Amino acid sequence: MKIFNTKQEIKSFIRTQGESNKTIGFVPTMGALHEGHLSLIKKAKKKNDIVVVSIFVNPTQFNNKEDLVKYPKTYKNDTRLLESVSCDVLFFPSVEEIYGNNILPIKFNFDGLEHQMEGKFREGHFNGVGTIVKALFEVIKPHNAYFGEKDFQQLKIIKKMVEKHHLNVEVIGCEIFREKDGLAMSSRNSRLNNKQRTSASFIYRTLEKARDKFETENAAKTTEWVDKQFKKHPSLELEYFTIADEKTLESLKNKESDKKYRAFIAVFAGEIRLIDNIRLKTN
Repeated sequence: MKIFNTKQEIKSFIRTQGESNKTIGFVPTMGALHEGHLSLIKKAKKKNDIVVVSIFVNPTQFNNKEDLVKYPKTYKNDTRLLESVSCDVLFFPSVEEIYGNNILPIKFNFDGLEHQMEGKFREGHFNGVGTIVKALFEVIKPHNAYFGEKDFQQLKIIKKMVEKHHLNVEVIGCEIFREKDGLAMSSRNSRLNNKQRTSASFIYRTLEKARDKFETENAAKTTEWVDKQFKKHPSLELEYFTIADEKTLESLKNKESDKKYRAFIAVFAGEIRLIDNIRLKTN
């Protein structure tokens, strides 16, 4: 596996691959890799000649500076995992390499997608996401880029950014990779203590039951039921539960059979924030 730390180095390498007409698959990460990340890399390897993974903990997408400081950094283990799935290239730049002396996000217009759910609780988060993903796309110039559906809103926003900025990359969403008890895999899971980790499986179990309820109940009653379940749980604090249109991400008012809906949730286990989502049926 080749490891590059500067934009100049990786641009030079990508240029040589382009001259050989090789396709580039790209998986951007913030490190602390797990099986969910590896599943994205495996999918990328099936469709592309070269797979590039980036590890970059992006400061402009953290509205909570303490969360940035505590974000797990496991570079040695990450490189071992990347080698285990035959990753071709790791791009591991410094903050200075990406931002220089100006660590500020670009302001984007994502046609309102950024104002829903996560956008209501993490001010400026998606400007930071858009800034780093656009910068990485411009450096690596991938043909295909892979993102997990756990961050479904982020996936929609990146697709919108690609559309509005006419970037020549196909953004591919990949199914959520879960632990055996249903907890969506996340780098933040490593920060959970044993009690929190056991409690966290309640999140997905509740989503599954909410999916079943939504088949016969409306969004308001399903949301009220979820809220009651978390009020009875001593170890978890519900930040939000929302049923939204998959296309617009706007909260559902009236169920329509020809539209696709998804339930989104954010929960605190102590100070650790966990998100998840699940597709819903309309009948």
